[in-house]
Amino acid sequence: MTAGVGASSALDAYLASFAEPVGYLNFGSYGPPSRDVVETITRLATAASAGVPSSGLHAEDERALAAVARLSGFDRSGVALASSTSLGLMQIAFGLPRGEVVVSSAEFPSNLYAWWRSEEAGLTTVRPLPAVPGQPLAPVTPERVADAIGPDTVAVAVSAVDFRTGTVADLAGLREAVGDRLLVVDGIQGFGVLDADWTLADALVVGGQKWLRAGWGTGFVALSSRALSRLRPVLGGWTGVEGASRYDGVPHEPLPGAQRLSVTNGSPFASGALATALEQVESVGVDAIASRIADTAGELIARLGAADVPVLSPTARSERAGIVVAGVPAGSAQSVGARLEAAGVTATLHGDDRVRLSVHATTTPTALDAVVSVLGAPA
Repeated sequence: MTAGVGASSALDAYLASFAEPVGYLNFGSYGPPSRDVVETITRLATAASAGVPSSGLHAEDERALAAVARLSGFDRSGVALASSTSLGLMQIAFGLPRGEVVVSSAEFPSNLYAWWRSEEAGLTTVRPLPAVPGQPLAPVTPERVADAIGPDTVAVAVSAVDFRTGTVADLAGLREAVGDRLLVVDGIQGFGVLDADWTLADALVVGGQKWLRAGWGTGFVALSSRALSRLRPVLGGWTGVEGASRYDGVPHEPLPGAQRLSVTNGSPFASGALATALEQVESVGVDAIASRIADTAGELIARLGAADVPVLSPTARSERAGIVVAGVPAGSAQSVGARLEAAGVTATLHGDDRVRLSVHATTTPTALDAVVSVLGAPA
């Protein structure tokens, strides 16, 4: 078997494992899990119902953590499981050294409430990234961040991919601008489908229910040595300490790695689902998935342009991920959304003048046909 044939076979197997409707273009909100993930959850639930010891079921935790380390590039000691991006960000926000955190007000709420709640607790001060006049959706750039940080800044928080526009952040440039401060990256809209150097971040937080297609309740936090040396386990629980099973009524020392952020034992069903989803990504390679998504997104952008539909996402391949945002006449988003639904297309409406379309490796030309037939038709 040649390398090319092997790669093709792996991709075919990966694509064949999914069964979402043809017109499903909403991966930026939720990615339907594969049959393999569903089978893993079913197997573990069946074992649990038969009384298999929990220690056996929790072997899935290590399987998931090992896969996270391999795909993220972070050391195994620097990764921990989390049930969501929001929880992971809360752990980071409450564990930071006291000081300012620079974050754009245009971030997704999970990347805002963590810092706001930490500020309310008197632990941090939020410094909003100054807006660009007339450009409310301007991307977070190294230049904007460099201008915003000050002597009291301890961290900068940013999304690897903007949830509104699909714009990919310049992580290398941001790393340089941030310097020795902590760079906190919300990677939920790009991890597993974006070929990036994730180790440029000091804290990478990812939920698995979107592009990884692992289902709800899955996710992880990955920390650099810089982050591990500075973050305190303020929200850490009993499973994040040495000698967790010594029930002696006294506080124990935190574990040395990212596991210090653990609050309690998680769900082995979630761990197994995440491990399976990550291993599926590994089986075909992030670069192959990313390339297929980029090709499909590019085709969608070209077809929307040919139909005179405004595209509000970056058109350059290097600047976008799997999100393509189409502009519609002001006030028409709800009616357009209803027409897309009638055509079998699942998408997200943002405001009253934008439709967010999220393509994955499994998206076919038939789905693009349906989109263009609606968005390109006279109002």
